[in-house]
Amino acid sequence: MTTIQHDENLFVVFAVEEYARKHGISAHETLGLFIKFGITESIRQCYDTLHTQSISECVSFAEDILKRKNV
Repeated sequence: MTTIQHDENLFVVFAVEEYARKHGISAHETLGLFIKFGITESIRQCYDTLHTQSISECVSFAEDILKRKNV
């Protein structure tokens, strides 16, 4: 695993935990949701931009994806 992959993974974990906290669900449930709807991969693909913003922006990014998928 490269350093950038490691950083992306840590950022995904941070986003999962923050989304779970905000929505009052478990991190396990959130991870399942993120995987099912491709959010983990989207966060990795947009890591260069997202990691320069607040974690609340990343959570909003995930919420927008779910909203577009009618979840």
